[in-house]
Amino acid sequence: MEQNKELRQAWDFVEHTGTSIFLTGKAGTGKTTFLKAIKERSAKRMIVVAPTGVAAINAGGVTIHSFFQLPFTPFIPGMAIKDRFDFGKEKRRIIRTLDMVVIDEISMVRSDLLDAVDSVLRRYRDRTQPFGGVQLLMIGDLQQLTPVVTPQDEEMLRPYYDTPYFFGSKALQQISYVTIQLTHVYRQQDQAFIDILNHIRDGRPTADDMERLNARCRPAFFPKAEEGYIRLTTHNRLADSFNETELQKLKGRRYTYRAEIKDTFPEYSYPADVNLELKVGAQVMFIKNDGSGRHLYYNGRIGHVTALDEKGIEVKCPGDEEPIKVEPQEWENTKYAINERTKTIEPQVQGVFRQYPLRLAWAITIHKSQGLTFDRAIIDAGLSFASGQVYVALSRCKSLEGLVLASPISAGNVINDQRVAEYIAHQQEAAEASIRNLPGLKEEYFRFQLLDLFDFTTLFAAEQMVYRTLLEYFRSQPKLSTLHGNRIQAFKARVMDVAYKWLAVIRNTPTDGLHTDEFLQRVKRSAGYFLQTLEEELGDVITLTRQAKSQNQRGMEQMEERYKELWLAYLAKDKLLRRMEEEPFTVPAYMLAKQEAMLDALDVVAPGSVRRRAPRKRKS
Repeated sequence: MEQNKELRQAWDFVEHTGTSIFLTGKAGTGKTTFLKAIKERSAKRMIVVAPTGVAAINAGGVTIHSFFQLPFTPFIPGMAIKDRFDFGKEKRRIIRTLDMVVIDEISMVRSDLLDAVDSVLRRYRDRTQPFGGVQLLMIGDLQQLTPVVTPQDEEMLRPYYDTPYFFGSKALQQISYVTIQLTHVYRQQDQAFIDILNHIRDGRPTADDMERLNARCRPAFFPKAEEGYIRLTTHNRLADSFNETELQKLKGRRYTYRAEIKDTFPEYSYPADVNLELKVGAQVMFIKNDGSGRHLYYNGRIGHVTALDEKGIEVKCPGDEEPIKVEPQEWENTKYAINERTKTIEPQVQGVFRQYPLRLAWAITIHKSQGLTFDRAIIDAGLSFASGQVYVALSRCKSLEGLVLASPISAGNVINDQRVAEYIAHQQEAAEASIRNLPGLKEEYFRFQLLDLFDFTTLFAAEQMVYRTLLEYFRSQPKLSTLHGNRIQAFKARVMDVAYKWLAVIRNTPTDGLHTDEFLQRVKRSAGYFLQTLEEELGDVITLTRQAKSQNQRGMEQMEERYKELWLAYLAKDKLLRRMEEEPFTVPAYMLAKQEAMLDALDVVAPGSVRRRAPRKRKS
């Protein structure tokens, strides 16, 4: 990453700004490697989601639908999904303390699905901000995999969306996000082949490109087994039929290896065949990296079965002197949970799929080849049916010399969506301006976090809502209503008005001035002032209000909900101010303190009930 300018820029945007990012780039440019680095090295609290079960397993995350508890039906803007899909305490805690949502294979995410994610995040975070104010990292290539839209879905969504692609999302159009395009190709080294692939990707192949490609067309080509060619087809039925035909040609016994599935592992997420059928001589592909640490194989490596029985399988790969004794591997189906000791978001295993990491590989679909690299491939894309499929197939190969076409490719096979081309052209122009402004965005991120520390609007609004509920449903307790009314006036004068002036100082202070020792001491003193003032104005009134009773059931339910919101907002801000009164303000320290304060507050204000515990008094 350190040697790649675009990857360094992407890292800076992710780690040092709150700006959302669309990380794209042609095949083999390092998108998957960057995702792995972010998961391992970023200080931000994140979840990784993907549109399909297999993509989620490969990315080490969960599906968008499962985490956000979304139906598979289209989402119409403004549609209410709250009542049908309630969230448990653990998931609310995760959402409330997220810094970033990473979406892998974003090209497959429909615009309405992204708006459904926005709806959930707004519900549990900031209702006024797109995606609840959470940063997005969207990874994928629009010119490879595309979203699946049935004719029925398209008819339903057409009145609301101009395009099914993710960039048609209403919420996404409301935020400023940067597009970073990775350009350095690690997979291919032949510049002439890279140029051909670029033209195919953009939907503008030249006559010379087509001539050079079709010079590789050999319809009657039948490679020797040891050459390790793999055929890429457009449809599952073509790949399955070809594999079965080749398997039947082999003599000897057919062995079936059944996967072991423990606990919860949904069928749509199965990463391998439940019943793996093999014979000696079968061409296979490894579908997982070697987990032993010996690096004997990797995802996409081709080989042939040399021996097998009920106890195991041996596979010989080109270039190896000895066959590999293949052991079953495990894939985990996970959900996210908070580690109570470290307070970090961690994957929690829900189920395990155990199988030999192999699949028959005389042929696979272009879709399944996504993300893989082959030395030799036969491309059968004459029936190309989706935008980007020809590009995905051709770009799997390391070189033009390792490529064979089973049928000629015409310009008509190179399907390119004009909406995607126009979007990318516009985003590239906007990205240049954003990248030039990166130093300024990093400084503004520091300023934004400072402003957030001294923003009391959520707490003030929660107190006002409790007051309104008292006036409407608790008229038999006028003293309590009067107390709240008086405290609201005092809150406005001693907190909101003072904060308004202090926030203006923060906004108007030059960037260099924000980092001086003198200014950071003012931040500490301000945290102490607001901490003490909040305790004086709200500490006792929160305790008294918990005892409020009403004969009106609706009033009691409303008070329960609004009281929880007030108490949660108070506790989270109280705990945060305590931390920032004691330690110097830095963005990492502040974000960690904010997350831990919210988690501690959520532990006290449990969903469905409120514990009667008085607010903690400040030490004098």
